[in-house]
Parts: sequence; structure tokens; C-alpha cells
Amino acid sequence: MNVILCPGIHEYSLTKCFTESLKNVIYNNFFDENSVNLLDFPANNLSALSGFHIFQFMRESLANQLKSPVVFVGFSAGVVGAITAASLWQIFGGNVKAFIAIDGWMVPIYGNFPIHRMSHDYFTHWSSCLLGSGDNNFYAQPAVEHLELWRSPSTVEGYSVDSPSGELPLSLNGAEFIKILLKRYEDI
Repeated sequence: MNVILCPGIHEYSLTKCFTESLKNVIYNNFFDENSVNLLDFPANNLSALSGFHIFQFMRESLANQLKSPVVFVGFSAGVVGAITAASLWQIFGGNVKAFIAIDGWMVPIYGNFPIHRMSHDYFTHWSSCLLGSGDNNFYAQPAVEHLELWRSPSTVEGYSVDSPSGELPLSLNGAEFIKILLKRYEDI
């Protein structure tokens, strides 16, 4: 499975921290390095908003392997470009397993694939879900700064909530939430 990381408009060092944090959780505790391929889209400011540029990056990185399973993880402004790229990938026959939007506040997210949101606080969680979300979402509790959820997902504690069922929230950190989702979509 390929995981396409689509950063927002911020310093690259934050994306590097996110990638390392995610690698520590998924490779050391759960997945083997050959089963999950993390690909960082090299955003340079406004290219984070461009679904076309992300789509081109994927075509080059995956050598046009459209049927290879892909999970998109977008952050902040990168959610805009990522949701467009996910739709393009699917339109051209690609296999989009899921879409994870991290702090894509006020970005409408709809697609013909499972969608999940992660938010740095409860207000962002419920207000963003009004614009599209899936069954399982995450919000930080206690609230953290916007960039903290991207920089250090393994240190951000919060809750996984199953929107339609009303089940009690599950306490975990942001990286664990992503790991659970990746495992779910690896098995499908």
C-alpha cells in the first residue's frame, strides 16, 4: 500500500518530523517496511494546493501503477490539493483506499472512497465534519496548536470517534489512529 503525504504551506522540517513519527509507529510496531510505502509530496508553498501537481508526482513515483492501493494523508492547505489528486487518481482508474484529512478546516471533502478527519481540537472537529467526513475521525484532547498535529502525531493525545454510531470515544494518539486506519485498509 502507498501512503501519499500531502503537506500544507509550512517548513519542510515539519513534514520530515511527521514522516519519522509515523514510521516509528507503523514500521516498529505493526507493518513491515515493504508493505507500506510512504511518499512525501515535495510541496513548495502553493503547489500544496494543486491536485494536478500531486497527481503528476504520483504518476512519476508509482510509475503509472494505477491499481496499486493508495491512501492519501493531507494536512491543512494540502488537503485541498490532496482531495483533488485523489479524485483524479480514481477517475483515471486508480485504487484509492482512503483519504485522511488532518486539520483541513473548512475544506469540503467528498469522494467515492472512505474519508476520515483529524483535528487539533474539538471545535475544528465538529465544524469540519459538517463539510464531509467518514465514520471514524480523531480530535486532540487536550487541544494542541495546529502545526503540532502534523509535527508530532505520536505525542498528540485525543479521541477516535465513530460519528454515526454514537459509540464512546476511544483514547489514543494521532499516530496510533493513522496506524489503525492503515491496517483497516491494508486488509480490504
